[in-house]
Amino acid sequence: MSLKAIAAALGLSVTTVSRALNGYDDVAAATRKRIEEEATSRGYRPNDAARRLKTGRANAVGLVFPVSTASLNDSYYSEMLLTLDQRLAQHDIDLMILPDKPQDKHRTLMRLLRSGALDALILTHTQPHDIRLQRLQQKGYRFLTLGRSQLPQPYAWFDYDNHAGTLLAAEHCLQQGLTRLAYLGGNEPCTYILDRRHGFIDALTQHQPPIAPTMLAALPMTRRAGYQQTQRWLAQDIAPQAIITDCAPLGEGAAIALQQADRLSGARAIPLYVYDGLPHDSIIDQPVNAILQLSQQRIGERVAEMVLQLLEGAPLDELQTLWQPMLRLTSDAQ
Repeated sequence: MSLKAIAAALGLSVTTVSRALNGYDDVAAATRKRIEEEATSRGYRPNDAARRLKTGRANAVGLVFPVSTASLNDSYYSEMLLTLDQRLAQHDIDLMILPDKPQDKHRTLMRLLRSGALDALILTHTQPHDIRLQRLQQKGYRFLTLGRSQLPQPYAWFDYDNHAGTLLAAEHCLQQGLTRLAYLGGNEPCTYILDRRHGFIDALTQHQPPIAPTMLAALPMTRRAGYQQTQRWLAQDIAPQAIITDCAPLGEGAAIALQQADRLSGARAIPLYVYDGLPHDSIIDQPVNAILQLSQQRIGERVAEMVLQLLEGAPLDELQTLWQPMLRLTSDAQ
């Protein structure tokens, strides 16, 4: 369906129809409405290549996800991505999921950017010194990160106070008189993993008197790893008084091990704190303490807002969002 057919049906010029459908504000509201209704009834969609030539925009944003990390089927990401995609689609912007392959030194990613197929990037799993972000900043590409890094110039980022979350959980344990604390954390060099580990360590070393963290595990972020490490701790002569985990898969593994040992609930229970809580499809139906952030739907909405502002040229130092975690204890769990 061409612009000419729409113009002929309405008795308007092709130029007027084109400007109305491309969002120019010099077309009267009533005329624009007629044109949009006619285009919708005819199933008209603008030619993407032609639109790119006219506007300089691809109307597409890429989300970079490392292929070496947890699957995108993880409900933690899927709900956020669904909301993000829906919000961007309302502005005719497509969301593209891009696998990041470190083994090719990010050549595929840089080649895609040079092609002009994307207007901006969203990058996950940031590292303290992230070569991807450094290259993007040097090249002047627009990007927003989920997580923070150390860069020479301001950039757009969305993050949680990951340090505060584990600090909050560990301090709660210490206030209950529990000083023999174990920590189950991931072994990847991402900023959020390091921040969560440091939050736990800081809570112990800042305690009076200071406590040396002795039960620290850096493991693949899987249920199996959490399960096996928790079993090893339970087999020791002196078991931990509480366990704090930095992600849901490790937390569920720990919960399974505790349940099998009859230590998840009851008089012999070892309190378990899980960052983000147990997965929605967890086989464990016993509530555990959770370090919570806002819902993934709210996160997707906020990230979409920031992406739209980024595309409109908002100052980068105004596109920085830090959200605080909260602690939900088992007595509050539903």
